[in-house]
Amino acid sequence: MKVRILTLLDTSSDVDIMASACLLTLLLPIAVVSHVLELPPRVLFKVGDRTELTCSMLSCPEKVKFVWTTLKDKPTFASVQTKEKESVLVFDIVAKNHENTLLCTATCGKETKQAKTEIKVYSFPNNPVLSGYDHLIMGKENVLHCDISNAFPSEFLEVQWIYGDNVVQTSDGEPDKDSILIPYTFTPSREDDDKSITCKTTLHVDGVPSDEKTKETSKNMKVLSQPYEVKISGMAAVSLGSNLTLTCEAQGSPQLAFTWSALKPDGKSVEIGNHQDLLIHNIFLSDAGTYQCEVRNDLGSQTATVSVVVQAPPMDTIIVASPQSNLKEGDSVTISCASHGVPVTNVVLSRRVNDSDIEPLISSEGSEISLYLTSAKLANSGLIICEAFNEFGSQRRMLNLTVEAHSLEVELLPNGPVVSERGSSLVLSCQASGCPHPEFSWNIPIEKELKNNGSLSTVFLSGVELEDEGTYTCEVTCGSIIVSKQLEVRVFAFPTNPIIKSPGPSLVGDMMKLTCTVHDVFPVNHFQILWMDGERELQREESWSFSSGTTNLTSVYSFDVDVKDQDKLVVCKVLLGLRGLPIVKMASTKLSIHYAPRSTSIMASPTSELKEGESMSMSCLSDSFPVSRMVLSKVIDGFQTELMTSSGIETLFTLPSVSLDDAGIYICEGSNKYGSHNASLEITVKAPPRNTTVEIFPSTDVQEGQNITICCRSVSFPPPAVVLSKLDKIESDSPLDWKDFLIPTLCLGVATAMLGVMVHRWRARKKGFYDLTKGYV
Repeated sequence: MKVRILTLLDTSSDVDIMASACLLTLLLPIAVVSHVLELPPRVLFKVGDRTELTCSMLSCPEKVKFVWTTLKDKPTFASVQTKEKESVLVFDIVAKNHENTLLCTATCGKETKQAKTEIKVYSFPNNPVLSGYDHLIMGKENVLHCDISNAFPSEFLEVQWIYGDNVVQTSDGEPDKDSILIPYTFTPSREDDDKSITCKTTLHVDGVPSDEKTKETSKNMKVLSQPYEVKISGMAAVSLGSNLTLTCEAQGSPQLAFTWSALKPDGKSVEIGNHQDLLIHNIFLSDAGTYQCEVRNDLGSQTATVSVVVQAPPMDTIIVASPQSNLKEGDSVTISCASHGVPVTNVVLSRRVNDSDIEPLISSEGSEISLYLTSAKLANSGLIICEAFNEFGSQRRMLNLTVEAHSLEVELLPNGPVVSERGSSLVLSCQASGCPHPEFSWNIPIEKELKNNGSLSTVFLSGVELEDEGTYTCEVTCGSIIVSKQLEVRVFAFPTNPIIKSPGPSLVGDMMKLTCTVHDVFPVNHFQILWMDGERELQREESWSFSSGTTNLTSVYSFDVDVKDQDKLVVCKVLLGLRGLPIVKMASTKLSIHYAPRSTSIMASPTSELKEGESMSMSCLSDSFPVSRMVLSKVIDGFQTELMTSSGIETLFTLPSVSLDDAGIYICEGSNKYGSHNASLEITVKAPPRNTTVEIFPSTDVQEGQNITICCRSVSFPPPAVVLSKLDKIESDSPLDWKDFLIPTLCLGVATAMLGVMVHRWRARKKGFYDLTKGYV
């Protein structure tokens, strides 16, 4: 065949070109046969078992194609074993996540059947575990616990507490619980000790074997109590030198422990034994007193006490003066006399007037007596005698009481110079000592509040003002003695924290001025204002002239704005240094720096050169403030097409499986009200040749001498090399058969396609045909 014009078109490009094809389908009569797909509608599996689920179509005469699909958004977690007419799902170890709804689709020839099954799972492996039964506290509300683990589905559990023959509590399980803890609140009595308590659990799930539906655990209860009915027996009054035996009796469980202690008059306790019986040999007078028996176990303790009396003549008689026996005139004093004899029937206090005469002062029945002198005089000096009596004898003790003339001492508080804040309260106290009736005077205006109370005189300055600054004098007179003290008071005003005023957000390169003001301060010549960046000093101002009243102080800090100043914390620190009393107050402001987008970048991970089908993540970043509007675009036909926008410093775009269409130039642009900045990246996608086709225009049926165009098309990147070749003429003497025209097909065609194939075959034998023999990258 001679062709006048032959045109070969290379149409490879960066995008897929889809070619059409004519598919041939023979419409043959089909016998209608309905097959049965066998699959149980519901199955129940036990957690931990190995289980199989079979879908079969035994009536199909040929091999059946099976497809399992899940109707829930979860995998099947099973392996598939497919045979000629059945498909088996194998669950090696059944777990809770195997609960699912599956659809089995079976295709026999042209007939497709579907069957649905619901998989349910249960687990009930363990008997319940009881706790709290072995340490119940008698008379108190106790909580026993029944722990059921690994039961599924837990919402179908019923839990019963059984005491004796009665169900005392019934509870239901909760969904999605690996472990369920059911409490039972119980207040035991002594009669409940060693009685049985049972926790019975039942799983109400259809299909569970009857021997696995119910599990129960029983335990005998142990009722405990702290010690009670504690008492001490034995003789509580003994003679000096005899033996003492005391017994501590108590009830309680678990095992009781005993501790004996002696309670001293000063409140201290001394442990003296740890047995039930306390035995003291050859008792002394010092052994008299209170004894305590403490009975304890793991649940608590109880105590009982007994007072032991040692009968003896008066011993260890003492006489004391409080606060002391050396007094100043006008002092008060208490003279006390006490004896440890048991029993002491009478105590007498006397004073020796001369070497032989004794003057009784006071007497009392009992072991103690006290004499109180409100204002001691010189005549009270002398020898004071204390004598104790009882039926076994007597004992005497003496005290020398000395009263001297007073000596005056004055103390003015606070000590040293006082620094007080304006508006605060100040109390000046003048304390006199060594004089029973001191007289006070102050150099203060009459309107000031003054209060005298015995040896203390107090001046109250409420709402201190600047005019209260000065020297205060307190003068104390005691008889012929006059003592004065002075105190200097300084007043300052520092009522509020400083205030920083900022112009607000500033652009990089602008001049920013920060103003710090502190109001109503005094004295201004003692103030300093420091501008700080962390621990670094930026600026200091400390020169202000003296003023007799309060003044506002202001400091200005100016600087050129830079990006590094973003979020910097600038502090204005105001210091008052007044006589060793430093006071610091601060204010701070965080800088807000605005700037246009910069440092914009776009990156592809893992690489910008990909193979078709690989995944790729594209990251788009830009630095700006306020935060940029990020736009990721692709250049298509010379124009930018937006793919994704976001507000923030980064935009992430992911392609799970790239194709040739995804190749091209991508642009990342960040913008805010101050400007924009962009970056670009070229993505290359490589793919082997595919969808190769040969087309003849205007038709494959041509007349000799007619022009035709043969077009070869293939899709790939890089572009392929394409070779079009003419194959030799096909000769065949065999008659045409249906097998020469039948080709495999996947979809329905039209009946007229048969004719086109027969004509094409006939012409090929006569004139030849063309084939795309090579196509490669």
